[in-house]
Amino acid sequence: MAMDARSSNSLFTHIASRELFRVRKRPRMEGFVSAFNETGYVAVQHNAEDTIPLSLSFGKTTKFAHILAVSDEDGYVSLFDTRRKCPLTSNFEENREEEKICDWVSHQNAVFDTCWIKEDMQILTASGDQTIKLWDVQEQKCLGVLIGHTGSVKSMCPHPTNADIIVSGSRDGSFRIWDLRCKSTAKGRRGEVSICSMGGVNGAHVSSQTRRTRRGKAASMSITSVLCLKDQVSVASAGAVDSVLKFWDTRNLKNSVTQTCPCPQSIEKQSLHGISSLSQDESGLFLSASCMDNRIYLYNTLQLEKGPVKSFSGCRIESFFVKSAISPDATNIVSGSSDGNAYVWKVDKPLEDPTILKTHDGEVTAVNWCSFEIGKFATCSDDFTVRIWNKNSYVSRTQCASAVRRRVMAIPSTECKILLNNGKRYSKTDEDAFLPDHKLHPISSPTPITPPKVNLSEGHTNQLSSSGFDPNAASQKTPESALKSPSSVLNPPSSLKRTIRDYFSASPRTL
Repeated sequence: MAMDARSSNSLFTHIASRELFRVRKRPRMEGFVSAFNETGYVAVQHNAEDTIPLSLSFGKTTKFAHILAVSDEDGYVSLFDTRRKCPLTSNFEENREEEKICDWVSHQNAVFDTCWIKEDMQILTASGDQTIKLWDVQEQKCLGVLIGHTGSVKSMCPHPTNADIIVSGSRDGSFRIWDLRCKSTAKGRRGEVSICSMGGVNGAHVSSQTRRTRRGKAASMSITSVLCLKDQVSVASAGAVDSVLKFWDTRNLKNSVTQTCPCPQSIEKQSLHGISSLSQDESGLFLSASCMDNRIYLYNTLQLEKGPVKSFSGCRIESFFVKSAISPDATNIVSGSSDGNAYVWKVDKPLEDPTILKTHDGEVTAVNWCSFEIGKFATCSDDFTVRIWNKNSYVSRTQCASAVRRRVMAIPSTECKILLNNGKRYSKTDEDAFLPDHKLHPISSPTPITPPKVNLSEGHTNQLSSSGFDPNAASQKTPESALKSPSSVLNPPSSLKRTIRDYFSASPRTL
């Protein structure tokens, strides 16, 4: 019996050693992973002295989208080519000389905002000297000075279809509308042409709850940010006094069309937290507001009465220099922070922890997305540097079975049945042949969140033209252009008064 037991054990041992019943486990996979990598950085300095950058702006056309304009505390505007790849081992000064295109003194004061217009041939600079200047980029020549504010100009935004129309917000508590075609005959000390505003609102964000300081002075009524919305007639504004966003019809500026805030049902009871910046995605459907309560709120411009649809937390917004921006495709929001980091959230997953970018050594202030390179953005900081970031997405080596099934089901059903019935093992090229063009590269070109297209009737089109927002109007001042300026349409008949909602023909997409 002992012999039989030994032979029996050896038999099973032999079978086991052949691994007849062992199957290699299929690896578990985690799917797509996204990360933001630093691809470049430069020091902002002039005459060998560091200066603090205050605003960033990528070019707005495909041809010049790689050019980044940086304004700073000393009044300079510097242009950098972000396509040039400098080794990360090199120092800031070397990178600056390698990537710098040009720079010039635009104001004898800090420049708080910059804005590209006219196919990136011109740039606007908003300054603490209470003026806005229009510059020819190639010649670095001043083409005009926008005069009218009585406080530092903190923000500006061009009209979405007519670059001659500009809206600006100032520390004097007003926002103003400008028509670059309507130039004055008066000239400044340096022979610069003056341009006066065509209209505006004073005290646009004066709160009934205005707090008093120890010296009895009223809290700041500064306009911190303005936006020209995509409906071509509405302006959004925000201020330092509270978190209320106001929306205005540029053809009738007597009263705001509507307003909203994080707590619309209890405006009188809420804490007074100012807004440091506003931004909108390429479609104009979503608007983000960076609030001094350390949150970033996301609004649907077609559902303003509902208040913010989402909020994002994690960063520290302790000064009005800390900005945030939603990406053009509305997939991410990036924000600076007073703790020296930059934060990036996924718009569709607000409860997830943000990606934290930790390379800056001072308060991270202005941020800006590149319009034509998805996932690319820039940040600047009080550490005198500007850093460029790119989003890299990849598939990890491990992935769950459900993710594999989702990828298989993405193939059209007819081809999927053929593969399953024939048991054919397809290659990547086979799969690409089945997928439409816009799905061949889902990682580098994610599908943006866009609203329904705007269908304007002929009457609406004529109405926009009559309101001074005709994109085909001549750039020089003529009698016709004067009649088409915003000042001629501030009080239209009541039958012509429309709001932002009238320019969208279908219900908005839900988040």
